[in-house]
Amino acid sequence: MKSIEIKGSKRESVGRKSTKALRNAGEVPCVLYGGENKVTHFHAPIPAFKGLIYTSDVHTVKLVMDDGVKSNAVLQDIQFHPVTDEILHMDFYQFSDDQEITMEIPVHTEGVPKGVKNGGVLRSNLRRMIVRGLASKLPDYILADVTPLTIGDKLDVTSVASDDFSILHPENTVICQVITSRNLVSEDEEEEEGAEAATEEKSEE
Repeated sequence: MKSIEIKGSKRESVGRKSTKALRNAGEVPCVLYGGENKVTHFHAPIPAFKGLIYTSDVHTVKLVMDDGVKSNAVLQDIQFHPVTDEILHMDFYQFSDDQEITMEIPVHTEGVPKGVKNGGVLRSNLRRMIVRGLASKLPDYILADVTPLTIGDKLDVTSVASDDFSILHPENTVICQVITSRNLVSEDEEEEEGAEAATEEKSEE
């Protein structure tokens, strides 16, 4: 999995007044948990998080503090202002190279289902999957081949299982399925109604 670098500055004061001053200056108050230091309070400018927050991609983070200390981390929590959507606070969790982490990874579908070619519709039920593994082995996205699916078929999480990570969903969790389109249903109903009407007319004769 790709990592994005964010440069931060350690905070000397963590009071409400200093937090407000940071936000007014365009900085985001953050906390890094884990590691030898247990808890590190720091801040970074809002644009520094653009590639982490405002994207559909998922990344781990390399935090580089102003004192030269570097840490590998994952975003654990983020708080937004309820009205302005401004980032108010962020929590990160530090991990080591040999430590498994839990991530929510996007699911990308590949191919055109046979059922879609026959008039069906592909419905996505799970656009992201929660998985656990070493950061070095986690993919940027999980690829699901939907080509063999016919109308009525479903693709569950077992179809994308990998030795590189564990899937934290029940085995019967559906990623996507090919369903009958409304048009096909309407056409079938019309055909059935027409057949019934023809049978009734014949009976009357």
